[in-house]
Amino acid sequence: MRSWLSVALAIAALSAVPGLRPGAAAAEDILIGTGSPNSIVFHVGRSICRLVERNATDLSCAPVATDGSLFNLSNLQTGGIEIALAQSDWHYHAYNKSGPYEFVDQGFEGLRSLFSVHSEAFTVVARRDSGIEGLDDLQGKRVNLGNPGSGQRATMDVVLGAKGWTGADFAVAQELTAAEHVLALCHDRVQAVTFMVGHPDPAVGKAVGLCGARLVTVSGPKITELVAATPYYSLEAIPPETYPANPDPVVTFGVKATVVSHRDIDKETIYQLVKAVFEDLETFKNYHPAFQGLEAGRMIREGLTAPLHEGALRYYREIGLM
Repeated sequence: MRSWLSVALAIAALSAVPGLRPGAAAAEDILIGTGSPNSIVFHVGRSICRLVERNATDLSCAPVATDGSLFNLSNLQTGGIEIALAQSDWHYHAYNKSGPYEFVDQGFEGLRSLFSVHSEAFTVVARRDSGIEGLDDLQGKRVNLGNPGSGQRATMDVVLGAKGWTGADFAVAQELTAAEHVLALCHDRVQAVTFMVGHPDPAVGKAVGLCGARLVTVSGPKITELVAATPYYSLEAIPPETYPANPDPVVTFGVKATVVSHRDIDKETIYQLVKAVFEDLETFKNYHPAFQGLEAGRMIREGLTAPLHEGALRYYREIGLM
């Protein structure tokens, strides 16, 4: 596995990629950094853009498939994208210069919150012939840890730290991307893969459907201690029958997916974007089952560490949410 320091160095390398400075793009052009094309966060970006194109004047919007939270935050900081999806834990670390951000000069005091969306659960999916019933059963097995730079991998590293494990605790420790690991599971190259996703998730559904896989409980004293010690994690339960042949609720922990920007992005652009979403929130909720439980008041409070962008704050005050 990669250390916290190597993750930090990866962030530094991504931040060095040439791109537009924040605010350099024309106000009418919005790129939203999301996640893998099959992920729910990609659906979030696409859904936001659908409402922007439908409801906002003189704005164009496009979701961009990316490697995930850390990649998005780094490119948001350098100006390669205007809006980003980020897990609430990496949102927190970026703003507070904690976690991997404390090791290099990558504090992100210019990060600004727009709103949060669905919960994302740390999800372990295992082959039924693997003998993996719970988190501790991963030891000695062939496991995909996730690709460096993704929120999935970063959260797996946190779990490994909480358990006191390293890559040596597994028979094989792979670093496959989200696009690769389901087929690796089905072909028995690995016995378990991890996700950081909202549910129902298409890739998890594919693993269940193609491989007959099962969702594994993530619990125990170390996980309870981890959740209690952090402001951005919460205990989660994936509902029963979310996926075929998985009849029981699955206990785990999770974060919120948050929508963020740089403070230098045009205030009117941000105002028009959040207005396009919140004035048509019922339509947004119908775009994906994971969005069904969203409530406007909670979306501007939960999972947000960085201050609200001035453009978003203006809109929320206008409609009485602040």
